Formats: sequence, C-alpha cells, structure tokens
Amino acid sequence: MDLNSPLFDRIRTRRNAEPTQASQSGPRCQHPHCQAPGEFRAPMGRLREGQYFCFCLDHVREYNATYNYFNGMTDEAVLRYQKDALTGHRPTWKMGANRNDASGAGFRDPEPARGANRATRKAPRPPRHGVVARRALHVLGLDDEAGAPEIKARYKELVKRLHPDANSGDRSNEDRLREIINAYNVLRSFRAV
Repeated sequence: MDLNSPLFDRIRTRRNAEPTQASQSGPRCQHPHCQAPGEFRAPMGRLREGQYFCFCLDHVREYNATYNYFNGMTDEAVLRYQKDALTGHRPTWKMGANRNDASGAGFRDPEPARGANRATRKAPRPPRHGVVARRALHVLGLDDEAGAPEIKARYKELVKRLHPDANSGDRSNEDRLREIINAYNVLRSFRAV
C-alpha cells in the first residue's frame, strides 16, 4: 500500500475545534436555568410511557437518583403490580383447573392411582377402528377386537415367517412382507399398537 498516494490525501479528515451548528441546534436541557445541550433522555413516569425529558449529564444523574416509578401508588397497588410482574402481566390459571368448571367438580381422572384397588377399575374398551385400521388388521389376519399385544405378536410372527433371511433367500413372499409392514405402520400411526 502506497501511503503517499494522492487518493489518500483526499480521504484524510481534520479534527474540528468548535462544535458544529447542527449539534448546537439540538434540544436543550429541560432543567430550569440550564443552557447545556439535553443529550440524555429520562422517562417521565408511570402512565406516560414512551415520553422522555431531555437533560444534560449532571441533571439526568440527579433526576435518576430521585426517580420512583411507583410514586403516588398505594402499598396494595404496588404489591399487586409486583405480583403481576412475576408472570409478565399476563393472565394465568391454576394448574389442573378445568376452564369450563372452576370448582373442579367435573374433573375425572382417566387413570386411577397405581395403588388403587384393581377391582374398582373398569376394563378398558377395545378401540374402535376406522376403515383403514380394519383393513390393516385384515392384512395381519386379525379381527376388530384385537388389542395391542395381539397385533404386535402377530406382526412378529409373520415377519419371522416371511422374511427372506428365514427362507434361505427366497424372495417370493417379499410383496406380502411389504403389505404386513405397511399394515403394522398404519396401526402404529393410529396408536393401536
């Protein structure tokens, strides 16, 4: 790089000894009897969010030392504000509360506690299957009443029987195996397994 280039001479700047006219035309300090530029903003207070005073450095420090957002609020209002600040002033609900029934009387636990008497538990109803799930059960050779353990056992049995590795590399049952795997995946997507 050539430092003596005439292009370098054009981009050099000099330091201004006096402030420019633009900086003098800025806002003045809003403190009484102060003529310094008001370069620093200070909030006006509660209920005037987004509005600011302009002060010089000395006066903004003085203002900030005495600033109180809660000035004029009762103790109860301050405590309520602080409590709401924990959740970001957004509405909340109690955990486990039913929105439709505030008393909780309509809530029923679908699964009894582990230590509950097994005689009081109702037997689980077999899931009602749609047309696609019924077809998948038919491919596996099962009826509509089949539960998850029977479906899983039947799938494992058919895969072991039809897989080419179990048949000395015979690939004649490959299409049937694909149908069985797809049917099992369909049942898994319906959470029947």
